[in-house]
Amino acid sequence: MISVCYCGNRRVFPGLLLSVLSLAKHTERAVHVYVLSMDLHEQNAAFLPFTEGQIGILNEVLREKNPESRAEQIDMTAMYKERLAHGKNRKAAIYTPYALLRLFLDRLPGLPEKMVYLDIDTMCAGDIAQLFDTDVSGYEYAAVRDFMGKFWIDKNYCNSGVLLLNLPMIRETGLFERVRDLVCTKKMAMPDQSALHLCGTKRLYLPERFNEQRGLKQDTVVKHFCKGIKWILFVPLVYNIKQWQREKVHKRLKIRAFDDLYERYDELAAEHPKEF
Repeated sequence: MISVCYCGNRRVFPGLLLSVLSLAKHTERAVHVYVLSMDLHEQNAAFLPFTEGQIGILNEVLREKNPESRAEQIDMTAMYKERLAHGKNRKAAIYTPYALLRLFLDRLPGLPEKMVYLDIDTMCAGDIAQLFDTDVSGYEYAAVRDFMGKFWIDKNYCNSGVLLLNLPMIRETGLFERVRDLVCTKKMAMPDQSALHLCGTKRLYLPERFNEQRGLKQDTVVKHFCKGIKWILFVPLVYNIKQWQREKVHKRLKIRAFDDLYERYDELAAEHPKEF
């Protein structure tokens, strides 16, 4: 079974559903989706875990393709509050605290040894099994170099939106524990991503097709709808278009490869209006 992890809150369910729809479409194998979430409504009224109904929709989507597939939500509230709630990046300017929840995967019992982590703003354009089956023995994790960071920060700076994790090795080296320490003590613009870069010692570099951060290509397995820059008459134009911004995906990014998934999304939204 392919193990995939997402992190987020109720507000980003449209993105999560679209990503899971794409995940299920492109693989014949059973998929176990782990959704890490928490209740931080005292910090922000929108910071709530996914509803049981929303997780039910994910299960419906996954089992339409393979009856053995499933999705489950794991409550990370207590673990986060104990370890990171008072750290220097608790109110990061760019990312919500939910992005940090993957840093606790080494502390969760009963997980498989290997796991794919995907940001909510990713869409599969190919079979995720191609990534999951990559050999990471001897490595803590595998990742793709960051499109912009490899020029401006470090040539080996990686984007953490798509990761293939070797959890036994991570526990052995204490990688996530060191990352959690750094996230607590050092203020960073991109906390977990930069901390992984600084603390990781055994990293496998993946080809861009596993985390395509620009245009969709023929061999793309995962398309990441992350922030980017276009140059117009030598002037940098920053854009940040997500897959759920359908009109912008069509008109500005010129991507129509996911139109069938948008149609299925609309059907599900009509069937379960209270969950959207």
